[in-house]
Amino acid sequence: MKPRILVIDDEASIRNMLAFSLGRAEMEIELASDGEQALHRLTTKESPPDLIIADWMMPGLDGVQLTRTLREAPGLNRIPIILLTAKGNERDRTRGLDSGADDYVVKPFSVRELISRIHAVLRRVSPNGRETGRPTLRVGELLLDPDAHRALAGDRPLHMGPTEFRILRLFMSAPGRAWSRNQLLSAVWGDHHSVEERTVDVHIRRLRKALENSGHADYIQTVRGHGYRFSDVI
Repeated sequence: MKPRILVIDDEASIRNMLAFSLGRAEMEIELASDGEQALHRLTTKESPPDLIIADWMMPGLDGVQLTRTLREAPGLNRIPIILLTAKGNERDRTRGLDSGADDYVVKPFSVRELISRIHAVLRRVSPNGRETGRPTLRVGELLLDPDAHRALAGDRPLHMGPTEFRILRLFMSAPGRAWSRNQLLSAVWGDHHSVEERTVDVHIRRLRKALENSGHADYIQTVRGHGYRFSDVI
């Protein structure tokens, strides 16, 4: 089955170029010219796309604002998002990832690289962000069900993006183990040649925020000079 990609960009030339190039790469493409149009489609259609490509700099609801909105929307917060932008410095990359994006591609970009990044993100999640074939995990009051793509604190659902969900699943599969940033990159991102170690810190911060309201953010512990550990022993 072809992956369904929603492309959101206010420039018609980029939308048309991506529709042609991604279509040739065996992807099914939907197009939106701005964030408001995309949000309307996402909230009114029953079947969400497998991945979203959104331009950062759009009038009205821009890519970062749209990403933040989707990360707070039950049923839509699991969709992987790649941001396109001309902003390329470290501060902007961090801001883009902090908003909830799973990857970040700087304009002008190579279509071949973008396709490679799309495939890399899709390999981390199956269609519609659902991961399958793994047992339910429990640490303290936290429960994670990979098949249902659901994380609970007691009976309260936890809302997080697909990358944070994969990190939490990895942590809960080996509570107490200390992971280096490079080990996390290998385990969560796989072929991470284009992903910086700094990215791990951004996603850890987002995961802590997702666990904050239930009082479990302290389960993620920083191991100085090494990386991170997950434990209910504080």
